Amino acid sequence: MELPLSCIERRVQKIKKNIFSSNFDIYSFVCFSTYDTAWLAMIPDSKYPSQPMFKNYLEWLIKNQKPEGFWGESDTIECLPATIVSMVALTKWNTGTLMVEKGRSFIDANIDKLLNEVKDECPRWLAIVLPAIIELADIVGLDLHFQQSTRDTMSYINNRRKSILKKEEVAGDFSCYAPLLSYLEALPPSYFDEKDICKNLSEDGSLFQSPSATAKAFMDYGNKKCLSYLQALSQRCPKAVPQAYSMEEDYIKLCIANQLHRFGLGEYFVREIEVLLSQVYRNYNNEASSVVRALNKNTMQLQKDAMAFELLRTYGFKVSPLRFCWFLNHDETKAEIENNYEQFSSAMFHVFRASNLMFCGEYELEEARSFSRKILEKIVSTGKRGLSQQIEHELSLPWFARLDHLEHRMWIEETEANTLWKGKTSHNRVSCLYNDELLQLASLSFEFKQLIYKNELKEIKRWAEKYGMSDMGFGREKSTYCYFAAAASLTSLPHDSYVRMFVAKTAIIITVADDFFDSVGSLNELEILTEAVLRWDTRGLSSHSKVIFDALDDLISEATRKYLQQEGTSDDISRNLKDLWYEIFLSWLIEANWSRNGHKPSIDHYLETGMTSIGAHLIVLSSSCFMKPFEKHRLKPYEPLTNLLMVISRLLNDLESYQKEMEEGKLNYVLVNMMENPEFEIEDSIAFVREIVEKKKKEFLELVLIDGLSDFPKPSKQLHLSCLKVFQMFFNSKNSFDSNTDMVEDINKAIYLPLSRTSMCLSTQKFPKKKHIISKIHMNFPLKHYSKISFNGMRLMTPKIGIGFI
Repeated sequence: MELPLSCIERRVQKIKKNIFSSNFDIYSFVCFSTYDTAWLAMIPDSKYPSQPMFKNYLEWLIKNQKPEGFWGESDTIECLPATIVSMVALTKWNTGTLMVEKGRSFIDANIDKLLNEVKDECPRWLAIVLPAIIELADIVGLDLHFQQSTRDTMSYINNRRKSILKKEEVAGDFSCYAPLLSYLEALPPSYFDEKDICKNLSEDGSLFQSPSATAKAFMDYGNKKCLSYLQALSQRCPKAVPQAYSMEEDYIKLCIANQLHRFGLGEYFVREIEVLLSQVYRNYNNEASSVVRALNKNTMQLQKDAMAFELLRTYGFKVSPLRFCWFLNHDETKAEIENNYEQFSSAMFHVFRASNLMFCGEYELEEARSFSRKILEKIVSTGKRGLSQQIEHELSLPWFARLDHLEHRMWIEETEANTLWKGKTSHNRVSCLYNDELLQLASLSFEFKQLIYKNELKEIKRWAEKYGMSDMGFGREKSTYCYFAAAASLTSLPHDSYVRMFVAKTAIIITVADDFFDSVGSLNELEILTEAVLRWDTRGLSSHSKVIFDALDDLISEATRKYLQQEGTSDDISRNLKDLWYEIFLSWLIEANWSRNGHKPSIDHYLETGMTSIGAHLIVLSSSCFMKPFEKHRLKPYEPLTNLLMVISRLLNDLESYQKEMEEGKLNYVLVNMMENPEFEIEDSIAFVREIVEKKKKEFLELVLIDGLSDFPKPSKQLHLSCLKVFQMFFNSKNSFDSNTDMVEDINKAIYLPLSRTSMCLSTQKFPKKKHIISKIHMNFPLKHYSKISFNGMRLMTPKIGIGFI
């Protein structure tokens, strides 16, 4: 049986060979269009008119009928025109009789179901194409018969077609929709003439990049430019043709990079993504206008530019948002988007995603974000399918609150993840062949990580139990939360396993010690423990203090041994780690003195202490010592990036904890701010702090993403970003870290639940039965306290100590 890791490595090498080899054709990444291929298959040979000019396309049709009898990607409304025109092509050349009958049977059995999708609102493309294709089928003797219910829907579609043909010009504005002339094969002969064709031909000889429209133009008028285009197309795409040719090749490259990134495969294709984006970047800032007349020029341009900005900025390229925010200065374009918002749904989706990566002073991005949000909210309100689920996720969960591992899962499970953009008669999609290969690899990788995470979590829980962290008898038992946060944000495998474990253990000790200083230990006990950390010995420690110190001592001793193994020396690492820990213990002691003595510090003094006591810097600086490239961190003064992480993490915590801390008589930035500004109501103070947080996050993001602004290597910068995302996730609109239930669903998805695409599951992995799925995470109380807990319909007695399993 092949091991999961070797299986992943084998698939990675196969994909690199097939997709990223030197002779890889970019067009093979885009799905073939049965509809357009069938139109080219109908063109007669100039010398032998009783034979097709492109026999290869006719052969492709013969080989690519689905077992159910249709042609196309799936049995949705998009397959109906493709199936009918394929039957017409086969009938024209008197071949595939049985296939034609099978297609007829499929239509008879499914026409009502397919048309039911559009009976209330027929898409423009279908209204233009379908009546013409049915009429063409009648001409060649296919005689498709419809029931009365089907005739009623077809009557509605015909009337819509008449309205469109009456209202629109043959080659009118095509900034939003494909112009009518791009549907030449479906237009009445009286609607155009040869002058219209010649006037609108692109330099490559195509009609708006449409193979089907250009094929019809050649069959009607024998235009030599059209023939040259068709011959060039057949040489570039010998099996079958895409829905548009030529395409923006940079956009296809962006789609490939985006697919790899969002599937969570970036770690396997670092060099390949870098090459793709470097090629795009060369054209991004100084792009000449295309000589090809593109369909949907505004929607396509917006979507491409926004996606390019998002990916390029994510991977460290210096790009300006002005490259895609041009539409904000064009009132006509903005009105066009507002009036045709569904057609612009994908473009606005990518504009909004791009605005997640906003730096300070990028006011045009703020305006683009506001405008795109308004459009996306309107789209969601319609309740229509398509991008709706992704849009709702994008609008409801801030980018900073998303953990990579869960984002990868959502993209793997998203059925429309392979859609590139809306074309003339259907969506342009990633080739099924390559998308399936990437999807299988992404699923294998995700489930392999789950396998690793389950084992690591078991080890974390054993460690917490061994050193008494899970049964302290007070406060919060957060072993699972801490490990989940580390695993879901630090997804690179397998070399970051120690880092994940180290981060989780560090966070567990911080949580327990913070609770001890906050509510349990006497001031005398806290002072003795803080002095013990300074000396680093256990003299005078007992009970909870000794348990905390022993766990901490084990963590530092293990880290010192690990550092010695990787660096060959342990110089300074032990002392540096101990100094970091003493600093945070001292900050907890200061806060405990404030709380118990009723001291009211200045807001600056509060923040200086609070940004240390939150512990974010301790997590990133200590764990970065074990990331490649290995780095010795420095103590104070901290890098600006670390300072920003400390401040933002503290303020995020305080924004969602002020009410509880006000009730308990404790200090909080929101409350201290009100003390220094008596004119502030609580809402004023909250708004003031939120404004600070948003500004600081923009500064932070720029330091993370742009090379040369921070001395940290890229892995350490990403670690800072991951840490901030964890804090945002836990303190996003409420304090989820203190909740016993808020994170259960995400933990199950990250570690336990198999992907919903069951066909992609690891053959070597046995998924957990229901008993392994978390049902509830409990506050920690003394072992004598028991409670009845329900797990998947079963009831049992379990102690309230962490996570209960059957």
